[in-house]
Amino acid sequence: MKLPISVFIITKNEEKHIEKTLQSVSLFDEVILVDSGSTDGTLTIAERYGAKIYSHPWQGYAKQKQYAMSLCSHEWVLNLDGDEAINTSLIEAFKTIMEQDKADSVRFWRNDIFIDKPLSSWSKKPNNHRFYKRSKSFFDDSRLAHESATVDGKELFINETFDHFGYCSIEAITSKNNSYSGLKADEKFAKGKKFSNLKLITVFPLIFIKEYFIQRKIFSGRRGFILAIMDAYYAFIKEAKLYEHHQLKDNK
Repeated sequence: MKLPISVFIITKNEEKHIEKTLQSVSLFDEVILVDSGSTDGTLTIAERYGAKIYSHPWQGYAKQKQYAMSLCSHEWVLNLDGDEAINTSLIEAFKTIMEQDKADSVRFWRNDIFIDKPLSSWSKKPNNHRFYKRSKSFFDDSRLAHESATVDGKELFINETFDHFGYCSIEAITSKNNSYSGLKADEKFAKGKKFSNLKLITVFPLIFIKEYFIQRKIFSGRRGFILAIMDAYYAFIKEAKLYEHHQLKDNK
């Protein structure tokens, strides 16, 4: 018997990793896939795994995920991207949490695969909030990137991980950082946030120090150094694009 969990995934051209994602959730009762115009083999693969496929024009990450979640039929839902996969240990943890019913949402570690392998176990992993009760959750559509469900209830952190393949190459991270930095700058500008000259000067070295030493990417060798540099550049380019918005506004 499959677990009474709805998985919801938003996709566009995810054929490279979507099969790993769908294989990992085969024990769940329902998989909702909301696609915004894939032209590769994403939908063919999804059909093969029995996902419920919906076509929906792109409205932004938060709105797209809110729509996908609204299609779920179970109370407990799991949000995954088309480049992520869970494991049996995490599934067992989900079963226990549902049986005990002592939390409304669950946060756990993300294992980024970078240049074909994970970072060192000594490097600190990021964590994400992905498993929660649908009736208590919503996505804030004012957040244009790095959206996460807001849950009205008790959050539980568990010492489990899921795999993320979306940062598998320097090219992939560079592309995402360019897209997300623009969205975050747009979001801040829309909310009336001002750019900071001090931040523009200091954000790169400070984020590098944080990622390389405090987040311990130093233990991941050259890959950790590269990733720390890319994280620092992402923080810098967000502030630079916010500065650009204000300059263009002032010059009109």
